[in-house]
Amino acid sequence: MHGCVAEDQASQLLHGIEASRDVIAVASHCSRPEKEHLPPGNAGIAQEAEIVGLDVADHAAVIAFCQAQKIDLVVVGPEGPLCAGIVDDLEAAGIKAFGPSKAAARLEGSKGFTKDLCEANAIPTAAYERFTAAAPANDYVRAQGAPIVVKADGLAAGKGVVVATTVDEALAAIDAMFSGELGAAGAEVVVEEFLVGEEASFFALCDGTTAIPLASAQDHKRAFDGDRGPNTGGMGAYSPAPIMTEAMSARVMDEIVMPTVRAMAAMGAPYKGVLYAGLMIGADGPKLIEYNARFGDPECQVLMLRLMSDLVPALLAARDGMLRSFALRWYPEVALTVVMAANGYPGSYEKGTVIEGLAEAAAVEGVEIFHAGTKAEAGRILANGGRVLNVCALGHSVAVAQARAYAAVDKIRWAGGFCRRDIGWRAVEREKSMT
Repeated sequence: MHGCVAEDQASQLLHGIEASRDVIAVASHCSRPEKEHLPPGNAGIAQEAEIVGLDVADHAAVIAFCQAQKIDLVVVGPEGPLCAGIVDDLEAAGIKAFGPSKAAARLEGSKGFTKDLCEANAIPTAAYERFTAAAPANDYVRAQGAPIVVKADGLAAGKGVVVATTVDEALAAIDAMFSGELGAAGAEVVVEEFLVGEEASFFALCDGTTAIPLASAQDHKRAFDGDRGPNTGGMGAYSPAPIMTEAMSARVMDEIVMPTVRAMAAMGAPYKGVLYAGLMIGADGPKLIEYNARFGDPECQVLMLRLMSDLVPALLAARDGMLRSFALRWYPEVALTVVMAANGYPGSYEKGTVIEGLAEAAAVEGVEIFHAGTKAEAGRILANGGRVLNVCALGHSVAVAQARAYAAVDKIRWAGGFCRRDIGWRAVEREKSMT
């Protein structure tokens, strides 16, 4: 975390901010780029920044570091520090921070809070009920039938959602959550209607009163090809999402994003930062599945690859409430990323396996590789987490970006890992049908 950074370099670093679970600090007054310092980091971000031994959960230590390094702007990536109020503490210490306050971050930190906000403000979403005990939740599931969705109310690292195809599967998910499998995140459970349609992710930059659209993406949450297997933090993504036409994006802004911004301001918790709306696009239009209070992983990677404008002025404008006359430009190319994960993910997995061939993979045309759960040791790159690499590519179509990404994947030698082989399949099929 630190120091002087050119705006284009900041955008480059932000590619991996979510994947590496970092907080990045930017000194916006600088005229020349220097090394950045980030905690906790990984082997990839270490090529762009100097890793420092700083616990981002220790807000006092983060503040002291920023004061010592004369930091002007802190950009918070992960949801944990946001929901813990790190932005509030930084701002109270006179340090500018990009991201929502603790009160505003409840949009991600509590699914029940967000569902109630939607209901109170006529924001389209799935029908739902909230429960603090297993028995009434089980009764509700039996009455509603399956398919049905069971969600832990709190933060669960992308693993707190079960799309149950049978009643028994839903009952098992409820029992697991209330038994403490997800810790405090499962102390309350939201059970909601199963929505039919196509999922998409939509991003807006908010300054408390104004919001401007960023771009759309589509991610693949399930672990295995064909969108099968358990939910994960994300196995791949691409941008833009073809289903998010100009007209559909306008509806999302009018029916979902802006009503949320107005509601948060009215309750004294103005939302500043990136608002990531997970959507289901059905026959009657968009419905909100859930919000994230950040760029998201692996969505951040594909968005930043397509961003043409300088990033830092946009972040500052959001923090300073100056988005009303702001605009961003985007490259027309498609960006696609394939997540390579450790065998066993999202369950138990082995750390320390060796990864080779990264240089050859990065040499493929249009490819850029971002690290997530990696570490460098004795000149080797080792797996150090569940989701380990993001193999990204640009192309003039989804099919081209997909082909380049998988050509790079095939050059990576890692016996301890796996990936889906169908990232972007919906969009590729749509492209074929249009030719």
